Amino acid sequence: MSTTTAAVFAAAWLAVAPVHAADKPGYDQAHAAAKAQQQAAEKQCSTLAGNARDVCKAEANLARVQADADAEITYKDSAKTRHAASDAVAKAQYELARERCDDKGSNLKDVCVEQAKAALAKAQADGKAYERSAEANADADKVKRDADYKVELEKCDQFAGDAKAACVNRAKATFGR
Repeated sequence: MSTTTAAVFAAAWLAVAPVHAADKPGYDQAHAAAKAQQQAAEKQCSTLAGNARDVCKAEANLARVQADADAEITYKDSAKTRHAASDAVAKAQYELARERCDDKGSNLKDVCVEQAKAALAKAQADGKAYERSAEANADADKVKRDADYKVELEKCDQFAGDAKAACVNRAKATFGR
């Protein structure tokens, strides 16, 4: 996987939202499965020699980091969790890219390393931007809901007695108050 492909993958991975939050046993099971898969992959890596073994181990590590990140997001989905997960994946992708650079010579290796560093920096910047954007969107949504709630309450002022109470109760139910 080239560093460009890795950066594209990281951005695409970050955008995928889990459908539901898992329970704690499911979360623990996902982590255990990721660890077992990494150990099995690393056992296969032991048949390789030199940099091929290092690349194989880095690939196994990346797969585990991605699985752990998915489990973390599924268990506790938030902008902060997504940012931390994308950062962990970006670092694992960087380590894999660095290992792949070791097979290159002189200037090609230097260029490869700089591409890996650039991909890491871009992925980390995207993660920060996503987290800030998500926080800003959440803040904006709260302000909008509060404003809409106030409008609904104001509409209730045209009524009196039970009609007004019913209107206020509907507004509270609609806006979760």
